[in-house]
Amino acid sequence: MFKVDDIIRATRGLLVQGNASGRIAGISTDSRSLKPKEAFLALRGKNFDGHNFIRQAIKSGVSCIVVESKPEIPIPAQLSVIKVKDTTLALGDIGRFQRQKINLPVIAVTGSNGKTTTKEMVAWVLSAHAKVLKNEGTKNNQIGLPQTLIQLTKQDKFAVVEIGTNHFGEVDYLAKIARPNIGIITNIGPSHLEFLKDLKGVFKEKTSLLDNLASPAIALLNADDPALKILLEGKTKGCRIFSYGINTKSDFSASSIKLENGKVEFKVNAKFNFELSSLGNYNVYNALAAIAAGRILGLNYAGMRARLAGFKFPKGRLNLAEYKGLKFIDDTYNSNPLSLKVALDVLAASRCPGRKILIMGDMLELGQQKELLHRQIAWSITNTCDLLIAVGKLARITASAARRYWKADRIFCCDNARQAWDLLFKQVNAGAGDLILVKGSRSMKMEGVLRG
Repeated sequence: MFKVDDIIRATRGLLVQGNASGRIAGISTDSRSLKPKEAFLALRGKNFDGHNFIRQAIKSGVSCIVVESKPEIPIPAQLSVIKVKDTTLALGDIGRFQRQKINLPVIAVTGSNGKTTTKEMVAWVLSAHAKVLKNEGTKNNQIGLPQTLIQLTKQDKFAVVEIGTNHFGEVDYLAKIARPNIGIITNIGPSHLEFLKDLKGVFKEKTSLLDNLASPAIALLNADDPALKILLEGKTKGCRIFSYGINTKSDFSASSIKLENGKVEFKVNAKFNFELSSLGNYNVYNALAAIAAGRILGLNYAGMRARLAGFKFPKGRLNLAEYKGLKFIDDTYNSNPLSLKVALDVLAASRCPGRKILIMGDMLELGQQKELLHRQIAWSITNTCDLLIAVGKLARITASAARRYWKADRIFCCDNARQAWDLLFKQVNAGAGDLILVKGSRSMKMEGVLRG
């Protein structure tokens, strides 16, 4: 529940009409799901303008609208109108206002890979005995994160948020809104290089999270990540660092890792047993981050062990799936060189009586290194798989590089997921004994392969 005056103070907006003491049931940016007495915040984007839906918002019974320009349609006298310079920034301001109003531990997760799974694991562990707010799915940008924080109530005991980026300054902006007490960085890898340029750029952007931690300002870092080791070996002003890892001595270390029948068993600090329903040990890192956060916030190992044993992984992230009698590893949510290598490791460790097939979509947003990175991954593919179906212009570069190691009859190329499905059945003749990994960047819509 907000007051109109809360919105004015948060956004430094101007009340054009209405009562500053009026009450608002909630805030929405979607005119299709508005409820009576809510405020409608009219966002502007490249392909839409919320100001075009003010009439519809009024019909929904809103009590307030937040706009950049005075509406050109008649506005009921009882409805409050707040004018701001930028409604997207105003949304962030309201999210920051609500976070400051509700004093609770906030945990933020960023990194090149594993953000969503780690966020979900942390929230799952903490929600065993407490109400936890988290951003749904991957709503981790300048719209999704403040929308999440606006929902904070006094009943919430923790908030767990994912922070994404593909431009410089976005992590800093979002972290200033969330003001997390604990910051988790999963890894630094070649993602979003179109704008972040190189690994140094990725490192600079991701680690800006640590500059915005609120007291007690705790950082959880992957000790096995080469870039993050620099932070662990040096001194980071203003925050206390805890490490987690497998191969490097850490505050939270995993050992005795066993992978069998879709289960991963491991020990934490050589003493506490854990188990995950996972196809590969890569998820041990995500679990370690969740365990570390849980311990810092007072949870015991036994409770976290029971909780993580029942954790269900998000869709499109190395999930086993069956369709039309075929077995797939669905890793279709997104792709970059690091996450593709992880997926190939999972495929390599998986047993199957038939062939191991990769259906690979383009890896996008890699900037000037896109062709080089697509060529470099060919070696790992040819050492793991029996056959490659390359989907898209960039994946064809990988296919061309793979011909250095394979004969042409093991390589197929096409333009989209539908064509890949046709190749799978009509030329590759995939069978029940084969195991098929499907992966590509989000806009390649590789999940279409699993739908036929």
